[in-house]
Amino acid sequence: MKVLPFTIPVPHDHTIIVQEEVLPHFYTYLHRHAEVQITWIQKGEGTLLAGNSMHPFHAGEVYLLGANLPHLFKSDLAYFQPENLLEVKTVTIFFNPAGKLQALFSLPEMTALKTFIARWQNGFKVPDTSYEDVSMRIAALQQAGGAGQLGLFIELVNTLSLDAGLIPLSSGTYSYAMTDPEGMRIAAVYNYIMQNYAGSLSLDAVAAQAHLTPTAFCRYFKKHTRHTFVHFVNRIRVNEACRQLSAGSQNSIAAVAYSCGFNSITNFNYVFKKLTGTSPREYSGSYAKTLE
Repeated sequence: MKVLPFTIPVPHDHTIIVQEEVLPHFYTYLHRHAEVQITWIQKGEGTLLAGNSMHPFHAGEVYLLGANLPHLFKSDLAYFQPENLLEVKTVTIFFNPAGKLQALFSLPEMTALKTFIARWQNGFKVPDTSYEDVSMRIAALQQAGGAGQLGLFIELVNTLSLDAGLIPLSSGTYSYAMTDPEGMRIAAVYNYIMQNYAGSLSLDAVAAQAHLTPTAFCRYFKKHTRHTFVHFVNRIRVNEACRQLSAGSQNSIAAVAYSCGFNSITNFNYVFKKLTGTSPREYSGSYAKTLE
């Protein structure tokens, strides 16, 4: 589970990296790196862990992740089933304002963009209203080279900085001063939860990933995530239930509940409504109406 830190190789003749990937599923470990990351998801869906928060993600979305923000795009379980035909496809831009681009971002004309990058270190999802414009700019940047690519990069960051509808992915209280051993420990916990939430997930088993007693683990987990262990797992399970219900699952609500790790339909209904503000049946019905 040696996940943090993660080194992005930078070619000697480039200050930014544009990377296209087509894979069976996303990288499976929580990680961080010195580069800011802008990821355009062309295919794929699952749950994004960013800092101390989680969000469902889908194809046709763009995310910015700040430098050294621990993150994981966790593919849905369907991507790991034998003989499935699913794949993920992304275009990602990596850049380090404190590396080769430091001189550029130190120019007076770049002050606003430098401030913007520093302000949004917790990352954000590009609003749906801006997706078409931003994705077109990423596509153009991907095809360009030399000074033209650098110019398109500046235009892309400037476009993002002008969007008034940005919402941080992670809370402003997230600690970036986490040491690598601590980062690796919490990464091991996150990875274990994400790989096992659909089954029986005991506190003892998760605490063992951090080499702590259950009582000490509960304090440790709350300190590093701002969530209790139970609340964190419930959010992951409800996120998956929302994904299944919004995808038009033909399974009954009870079947969805059990497939997400709940062992009681009563508890599922209670937790789902507490976290989403609506019942599973109402959620499924309201989503279906948007498709009519």
